[in-house]
Amino acid sequence: MTTNNGGVAADQLRAFVERIERLEEDKKAISEDIKDVYGEAKAMGFDVKILRQVVRLRKQEPHEREEQESILDLYMHALGMIPAANGNDEGAA
Repeated sequence: MTTNNGGVAADQLRAFVERIERLEEDKKAISEDIKDVYGEAKAMGFDVKILRQVVRLRKQEPHEREEQESILDLYMHALGMIPAANGNDEGAA
């Protein structure tokens, strides 16, 4: 039976709120587990910053990753951070 207070189905609303609260608790627990795994990796000598980057990159589609890498290379070449592949510095006058 649903209680209707001012046009709101109170029982249904309460059920949604309680489900959200349970999921938030689960999310917190999972976040703590992930933090623990990163801690273990760090203790084994892995670079956590790079590990996070690898995880982020693996979530991307290959074409998205390739596009980002291409743009990054372009920017780094433009800033002189990477020499041109043919040995010519296109930015030099």
